[in-house]
Amino acid sequence: MAFSASDLAQVRFAVSPMWEVTPGFRLLRSGAAHPLHRSWAEQVRPRLEAAGLHRGWLGELIPPTGYVPDFLNPAPTGPCPAPETEWAAIRASSAERVRADLDHLARHQGGLGPRLRLLYADPEARLAKVTDELEAYWELALAPYWARIRAVLDADVFHRARTVAEHGASHLFNALHPSLTWSPGELRLAGRKQPLTRETAGNGLLLIPSVFTGPRLHTRVTWPDPPQISYPARGVGTLWQARRATRADALAAVFGRSRALLLTELEAPASTTQLALRTGLSPAGVSQCLTALRDAGLVSTHRAGRSVLYARTAAAETVLNAASA
Repeated sequence: MAFSASDLAQVRFAVSPMWEVTPGFRLLRSGAAHPLHRSWAEQVRPRLEAAGLHRGWLGELIPPTGYVPDFLNPAPTGPCPAPETEWAAIRASSAERVRADLDHLARHQGGLGPRLRLLYADPEARLAKVTDELEAYWELALAPYWARIRAVLDADVFHRARTVAEHGASHLFNALHPSLTWSPGELRLAGRKQPLTRETAGNGLLLIPSVFTGPRLHTRVTWPDPPQISYPARGVGTLWQARRATRADALAAVFGRSRALLLTELEAPASTTQLALRTGLSPAGVSQCLTALRDAGLVSTHRAGRSVLYARTAAAETVLNAASA
């Protein structure tokens, strides 16, 4: 792909929720015990199946392998757009864009399923149903874990930005992935079936780290957006590792014993009932403590079917890191 000085000046990084949705959904549907994401998948897969999302619109839009419609990955408008911003961009996709992507998907799969035929016939009306499912999937599978995922993605972007500052953009590209190479005026991506050209994409380049994308690079090239390259984030191997021992006494002196205990127990999102069983606290006491922690911005709530899951926020992760031995 030709790369002018103007393109180089428009290279930017972004953290995109939708670039985590599609590969994460594909991983869950596969049923595989992924070596890195096993603990996450074991928690989330039953929720996904109970909600029936694997049999809905996303089940047809995100096949087990191969092409995923480009309209599901709109170009991020900022460094980390909110999920709602990306869903709005998907709902605003033109009928022409949706039908072109579905034609491409049909060529890959040998046809479209019943829901996708309805989407093809009336994109404007059906995209709302697609984004409703995206919201449901996000709440079940990613929102309770987003603080942890976001920390890994932000650390990757910080590292890449420092690489540019210390060694220049050419070093960044050559170190980003083995299949990506830079030479003056040109960026090469080995293994891509269709060449990257400026005739099919806008100016600049969007680099998007992902924890679920796997070892390969993934691209989106759709005019007039800049080309997007999603790459495996550094540090994914540490994403689900258990925290080092926390000095519970130090936390208890600040938050109280019960609240400190609940924070440390939320290594993975859990319901009030689960936390009561694990800690020996009464359900009413757990609920009272979680309400206080939520009001302080240390836990967040996420609905999963009939249950409500509690998860630590980024602020809580910072506090626990400070108290770790």
